[in-house]
Amino acid sequence: MVDLKAKPFYLDDEAIKWVEETIEGMSIEEKIGQLFCPVGFSTDPEVLKAMLSKGIGGMMYRAGLGKDIQDTHRFLQDNSKIPLLLAANLEAGGVGSAIDGTNFGKPMQVAATDDEEQAYRLGLISCSEGAAVGCNWSFAPIVDIDMNFRNPITNLRTFGDSAERVLRMGLAYLRGADEAGVAVSIKHFPGDGVDERDQHLHVTQNDLSADEWDATFGMIYKGLIDAGAKTVMVGHISQPAWAKKINPDLSEEDAYLTPATLSPEILNGLLREHLGFNGMIVTDATPMLGFTCAMPRELAVPTSIAAGCDMFLFNKSFDEDYEFMMQGYKNGILTDERLNEALTRILGLKASLGLHVKKQNNTLVPTEEALSILHCDKYVEWAKECADKSVTLVKDTAGLLPITPEKYKRIALFVSEGGGYFGETSGLEEKIKAALEAEGFEVLDPPAGGYITDKPVTVDSFKNNYDLALYVFDFPTASNNTVIRISWKGGLGGANTPWFSKEIPTMAISFANPYHLLDVPMMKTFINAYTNNEFTMPAVIEKMMGRSPFKGKSPVDPFCGRVDTKF
Repeated sequence: MVDLKAKPFYLDDEAIKWVEETIEGMSIEEKIGQLFCPVGFSTDPEVLKAMLSKGIGGMMYRAGLGKDIQDTHRFLQDNSKIPLLLAANLEAGGVGSAIDGTNFGKPMQVAATDDEEQAYRLGLISCSEGAAVGCNWSFAPIVDIDMNFRNPITNLRTFGDSAERVLRMGLAYLRGADEAGVAVSIKHFPGDGVDERDQHLHVTQNDLSADEWDATFGMIYKGLIDAGAKTVMVGHISQPAWAKKINPDLSEEDAYLTPATLSPEILNGLLREHLGFNGMIVTDATPMLGFTCAMPRELAVPTSIAAGCDMFLFNKSFDEDYEFMMQGYKNGILTDERLNEALTRILGLKASLGLHVKKQNNTLVPTEEALSILHCDKYVEWAKECADKSVTLVKDTAGLLPITPEKYKRIALFVSEGGGYFGETSGLEEKIKAALEAEGFEVLDPPAGGYITDKPVTVDSFKNNYDLALYVFDFPTASNNTVIRISWKGGLGGANTPWFSKEIPTMAISFANPYHLLDVPMMKTFINAYTNNEFTMPAVIEKMMGRSPFKGKSPVDPFCGRVDTKF
């Protein structure tokens, strides 16, 4: 039984009446459709109308120009019988919905300030800019704990490796989101960052003991649930200890290989009963292999709702998944009782956001004037402050800093960057070269030959041509990457390896993954900047030059638990 008057809905009698009457007036086809939140790939009105005709409950578009996203959201809301939940990954700023919004900073950058005000600003900027284009649902904050530095997907997307800090930052983000009038979805329950693998590729495990889980992930989720988080996104992650504690008859195989999205023990026993969550549960993206490989999709689609999820995120094929859900209902996998319970929470969430009233007032999507908030002066100043407070000097054991053109005129610049989700690069090399040249440095290409090749670069020639070697790394996390490590080119003694680290001063900066000392422990000077955006580059330069102190506090162990990386 769903209590719509209780946390996190707090509905009055009139709003509850709207929920109940809306459900009563829906056909079974519309009820099934309401369970779905597909990803938006098209802006074609005919394609959108076809999806809306099945009564979808929400949609999420990848980021685009704010005006375009706003126009698409307006079309969707204008043509939907029931107001839609419109979501975005508002994890690092308004750029999660509008590429012309503010790229405030990755969660780990925010955590490096050790200042909850920065996390509040992250939530406020992300959700205010999201709301400007019509979003009402944030798939953030990420409240995973980066316990395993080898995990290739959590990393920068977390507030670090301390449960206490993650909770503090998550609560501050929630405060900002609430102020912007956007619902959050805390994720990825029961918690990513323990396994070293990626749930995009298979079921992963949060294999802490039940007591360890309670003291870490459980503390975080309980704190945010008590603070009023409206939705929880459940990952394709198992929690074997709690699954077995709730159901001792569960086989070891089922405990480990059943993702939370298909586990009644984790959804109902742990999240609903143990943590007391009364809000709406949404699956993580269901094309992920952690979902697709756990059960035949024809069964998995309706089983996710039958097991306790309320909403189904993304599709391999929307039409096929819709039919799978309908067949699951007809076959008794999904009962009327469970279906109506899920619908009550979905519509209860919409009512808690006032979407039913906004629908009547035609204010579900703001006017074009609202876009003026995107990348506004205030948010830019806040982002600059966050960058200034977050850049972290991990070590400078050789006393290399500050650097000046007088000390190190000729810099050999080595830039390595990985692609994002779609293989794009950032142009980092051009940006840092221009910044250094503006300071009076002579930035030179490194030699093409290696140390052990048929055309060797001699030690003397290297020392005679360069005063400093600077390595710059930008390898952000992205789904389906199994590792985030530095790979060298050219084999033994390749030209881009730091073979000369004992010959001339050598240092490194990472604008993403903070754990690169695992691969370059010979770097005596190492800086973590966490985010490659327009604000961190100037902050790094100021600090390298000695004009601004390093203020960041590492929210993880950048030495990767090793001793040799510290020297």
